[in-house]
Amino acid sequence: MNKLRAIALYLPQFYPYKENNEWWGEGFTEWTNVGKAKPLFKGHYQPRVPRDLGYYDLRLPQIREAQAEMAKHYGIEGFCYWHYWFGNNRRLLDLVFKEVLLSGKPDFPFCLGWANETWSGRWHGLDKKILVEQTYPGVTDYERHFYEVLPAFLDKRYIQVDGKPVFMVYLPFNLPDEQFIRTWRQLAAKNGLKGIYFVGHINHIEKKQQVVNLGFDCININRYAEVARKGISVWNKLLKKTILKSTAKVNVYKYADAIKYFSGEEDMAEDCHPSIIPNWDHSPRSGGKGLILHNSTPELFRQHIRTVFNLVKDKPLEKRIVFVKSWNEWGEGNYMEPDLKYGKAYLEIFKEEMGKIK
Repeated sequence: MNKLRAIALYLPQFYPYKENNEWWGEGFTEWTNVGKAKPLFKGHYQPRVPRDLGYYDLRLPQIREAQAEMAKHYGIEGFCYWHYWFGNNRRLLDLVFKEVLLSGKPDFPFCLGWANETWSGRWHGLDKKILVEQTYPGVTDYERHFYEVLPAFLDKRYIQVDGKPVFMVYLPFNLPDEQFIRTWRQLAAKNGLKGIYFVGHINHIEKKQQVVNLGFDCININRYAEVARKGISVWNKLLKKTILKSTAKVNVYKYADAIKYFSGEEDMAEDCHPSIIPNWDHSPRSGGKGLILHNSTPELFRQHIRTVFNLVKDKPLEKRIVFVKSWNEWGEGNYMEPDLKYGKAYLEIFKEEMGKIK
């Protein structure tokens, strides 16, 4: 068993499907944006090219097996698959996880994270037209949703805390009230589960108590908002004046500065699970806009994870959890999978630092 529970967020958006073909063109996947990305300023690391696994198609089971084998070897406990339920029984991007669940392969732990967010054209740098609206129709829909994921909760691979399946909600404050969590807890008991370990994802540590008040057991925090709020934008402003190939709608911060704000003493609490962030560059997905953490390197990543590991290492093992953001968010320049520039360096450093925990 690992000395720390590292759960990597996993994006299933790497195969073509009907809606994407209609919205963005035939054959669109996340690789479409990744492959056409260009540097926006001198020294900007784009495009990012996957190495060991290539531009894969997640419909292939051998790719999913290779991902799991790699993650396990380097100390990842399991994947948190993003799960898309828009209400009224509408799901998208569910093919990959359904195959993982039904086939029993890969034999690698997993949990689910509900990406409860409305999709708009802005998601890929276009207009703000709503493509799929996230809705919360009420108790009947919450029940349908629960029974849709119950087979996953009952799977022997499902990641648990205190015997309860872990379920993350990406935007906890978008839930209209406490009825969703209350309903699922009642249904969990009815179906023989000890409960559900609800994780609320947030950007500001100040919002922790509000999330707990909504009925969540804990939070996962990434602190992106802290980066801008702490006043490290002088270099960002200077860069905007000298940007060569963009409309200056991008916000750029040095990774070396940003990692100072990615953790805090709050992470020592048992109900606070911090994020490990290897890199971030939203410009491929957003069409040259969004947030860029510039010049992430494996050694800077080592500093970041060493700080986080030291904050969580004294918790009970069951709750010594970090969420790795992310395993394969290539369109946001946010991944642990090997690329041409650094290979497996991030994974190797992750494993080395994991091994130092006493």
